[in-house]
Amino acid sequence: MVSRPAETFTLLSPRHRLLAGLTLALSNFMVVLDLTIANVSVPHIAGNLGISADQGTWIITSYAVAEAICVPLTGWLAQRFGAVRLFTFGMLGFGLFSLLCGLSMTLGMIVVCRIGQGLCGGPLMPMSQTLLMRIFPPEQRGRVMGLWAMTTLLGPALGPIVGGYISDNWSWHWIFFINLPIAALCVFAAMVLLPPVETDRMKLPIDYIGLALLIFWIGCLQIMLDIGRDHDWFGDPLIVALAVLAAIGFCVFLIWELTEEHPIVDLRVFRHIGFTSGVFTLALCFGAYFAGIVVIPQWLQISMGYTAAWAGLATAFTAMTAMLVAPIVGRLVSKVDVRLMISTGVAWIGLMTLWRAHWTTDADFWTISLPQLAQGFGMPLFMIPLTTLTLGSVRPEETASAAGMQNFLRTLAIAISTSIVLTGWGNGQRVWRNEVVGTLHGDATMADLASRGFTQEQARQTVGNLVDAQSQVVSMNHVFFIAALVLFLAAAVVWLAPRPTGNVDRSAAH
Repeated sequence: MVSRPAETFTLLSPRHRLLAGLTLALSNFMVVLDLTIANVSVPHIAGNLGISADQGTWIITSYAVAEAICVPLTGWLAQRFGAVRLFTFGMLGFGLFSLLCGLSMTLGMIVVCRIGQGLCGGPLMPMSQTLLMRIFPPEQRGRVMGLWAMTTLLGPALGPIVGGYISDNWSWHWIFFINLPIAALCVFAAMVLLPPVETDRMKLPIDYIGLALLIFWIGCLQIMLDIGRDHDWFGDPLIVALAVLAAIGFCVFLIWELTEEHPIVDLRVFRHIGFTSGVFTLALCFGAYFAGIVVIPQWLQISMGYTAAWAGLATAFTAMTAMLVAPIVGRLVSKVDVRLMISTGVAWIGLMTLWRAHWTTDADFWTISLPQLAQGFGMPLFMIPLTTLTLGSVRPEETASAAGMQNFLRTLAIAISTSIVLTGWGNGQRVWRNEVVGTLHGDATMADLASRGFTQEQARQTVGNLVDAQSQVVSMNHVFFIAALVLFLAAAVVWLAPRPTGNVDRSAAH
């Protein structure tokens, strides 16, 4: 084990720090962009490979499962191999599997390569955060967290725009090929710039049973969430079996990891009320926030006639205002109670979500975009101070495990939220369609349309389209209303945490 000075930032010149910081920010942007860039391209990929749309969802599922499994292992991997080495090989593997994804000609090959992408990409987001904190001195870390938050917000917002444009104008293969020059640049820069801030390595025993249990229960849960909507949820024995296996696996995993001397995932960090309330707030907020990320682009394309690129653009305004506010929030973190900042930011996002709950089918582009634009002011207030709260609530030696668990719960919350929101939206559409049909004066409406020159079939189709459009928007508004209530709850939960005291050592935040 190599001993290194605690203040690693002293080993780098200001120019060296700037170049390294830009490299890490670019790598984080690439990884978070890939979370959403493939989503709008699934129909193109499915059509090109000659598979059904349901089979095409495995392209998304395989990546999500692999990433969800790998993220909580990041702390252990960084201690075992070193943060810089883990980052470099993760980026190299991500680039290689991106190339193979783009070259794939069968469903089996692209699924296997997406699993490789998820396994390599999972540690990159927390590792970029870790290394940024090690590169910059304490007085600059608030602003650095602002930069990191900006890339984290911008990537998912631009994903649908970039993915939609590439799929419509080039070929779906290029949504993977565009990663190659970025990955190559980041690997080269990491090898040149980051060795001075490498972390110590320890030969840790491998908890094989804990690892197997982790893979088992997360895999069962993620697959259940992804295919549940297409299999009528618990009306299908397969979904019931997956739910039972996930629950049993989770319980056995908890027991094993809490009693294992060298657990692969340290669950003991949950004994700190500050950490627990912070990550619970994180899970609630990200789950509710992603209700809009999931529903709005689909509604715009299905009901409002938007292209994939324009639907992505309408949702991207959040990132634009967030980028303006993030540097300011970074400077305020050390001066203002972080609980107040988080609570204010989450409540603001809740108000913007409540604003959306009054949309109609007459909404124009700016009616849809303005709540997104205003929401961006609250996002940095939530994301940046939360790291200070959660990591400031655990012991310094537990920071790596706490940060890994925080990233894992965010990923899990997004997966669960996506399934719940899409199911609730679909069920709501059926309920409200029946309600709307029950209030229509069918004969009078058909007669009126006939008098305007519509044939009976055209009149029936017109009425059906209007009913579908209204049921979709009303159901979506109810989803937003529930999401707003969840956000207001999250804004209150954060006050269960005691105020962090002293400086937070985020340099170990794997």
